[in-house]
Amino acid sequence: MQVKKSEQPRSSSEQRRVRLRFMHPAVSNVPALDTDRLTMRGHALDDFDEYTAMWGNPKVTRHVGGRPFSREECWTRLLRNVGHWQLSGFGYWVVREKSSGRFVGEVGFADLKRDLVPSVEGFPEIGWVLAPWSYGQGFATETARAAVAWIDPNLAPLKRTVCLIDTDNTASLRVAAKLGYREFTRTTYKGQPVIVFER
Repeated sequence: MQVKKSEQPRSSSEQRRVRLRFMHPAVSNVPALDTDRLTMRGHALDDFDEYTAMWGNPKVTRHVGGRPFSREECWTRLLRNVGHWQLSGFGYWVVREKSSGRFVGEVGFADLKRDLVPSVEGFPEIGWVLAPWSYGQGFATETARAAVAWIDPNLAPLKRTVCLIDTDNTASLRVAAKLGYREFTRTTYKGQPVIVFER
């Protein structure tokens, strides 16, 4: 029996293009945002290797989970980010530097259904995570401001966002203050002291 050309196994590059076509609709509902130096768009399969490298770096996860994430855990996180836009109408953006196209990190909002007292469930929780090469350049503040500017008119009737930050994460505490977040309470999350902010 002869296999028709259309039925022959595809090369790995052809298979990847097919997968990317299936991925496209999932990210097409994410609004693209631009700042002076950065672009923000939905997650895609092409981001996965850089995404995994960032989340696998102990400098990055020191205040977020306390340990590097495995490739499998990174895949779950990426899928969660795509799903948030589909189910909630908000989520995280991938951030890249305009001038170089270099992967900077991610910023956005999520409702993570955290086991937290007091509960913040139902309120978009802002977060930002950047690759170490980009630290100290103001990228977190720049992209988080763009994210807040986007969600404010799109949030009605909630009009409240929250933020959860490790008490030792001084850089993120400064970013939150610049964005207008104010301390709401102090509590523990997964055994670690955290500050909950609201805006």
